Amino acid sequence: MIRLSLSLLSLFGAAAAAYQPLLVQSEPQVIFKDDVKVPVTLGVMSRCPDALLCESVFDHVLKRVANKVDLSLTFIGTPNASEPNFGVTCMHGPEECAGNVQELCVMKYAPAEHFWEFVQCQNYQGREKIGLPETALQCANSAKIDWEGSGAGTCTGLDGSGKAAEGVQLLQDSVKATRELGIQKSCTIMINGKQVCIHDGTWKQCENGHSVHDFVRQINEEYRKLNSETDGDDD
Repeated sequence: MIRLSLSLLSLFGAAAAAYQPLLVQSEPQVIFKDDVKVPVTLGVMSRCPDALLCESVFDHVLKRVANKVDLSLTFIGTPNASEPNFGVTCMHGPEECAGNVQELCVMKYAPAEHFWEFVQCQNYQGREKIGLPETALQCANSAKIDWEGSGAGTCTGLDGSGKAAEGVQLLQDSVKATRELGIQKSCTIMINGKQVCIHDGTWKQCENGHSVHDFVRQINEEYRKLNSETDGDDD
């Protein structure tokens, strides 16, 4: 009897071991969503005082939400087939057209943080120096941009003139895109495809505010919508 009982226990033990995998519960499924950044567009002119003010404000905004933003500049100008160098008339003269080209080329070829550092460096020199070749070369060096190797220099003109064919085409395309967006004033701020504020001598049409905190709040709200978030801080 004892031997039979031991045999039965061994048999039941083996059966239990065989069924063990069926008793393991599956882990809850975790779904990871993409990190969708908020498109932020500044409609500007590189030598415009309103643009410099806007870009200064957004320098502070980016210090708080840079990881949530895809920032770009789009330029205001008038298409002009008879303009010999740019095919565009810029309100503050041909040097502004050159400055626009320089910033467009760096925006295309440099990492975002280096592009923004380049823009801030240009502005820091004073608006009368924006667009000058020496300013572009100095700011590219300051922003640690490989002028020749990155493509930014070829796009702009290795001499920093802003008159190279690719950069001129970028300017013409940007002016056209700006018009299609309905942007007429520098500086116009768009967040996630919606115009939210204008600075034209003073702040205008800023229904949700125009302080750094206001722009940070709006960007955070759009970021949560794009990423289906339900909570988070507004600053």
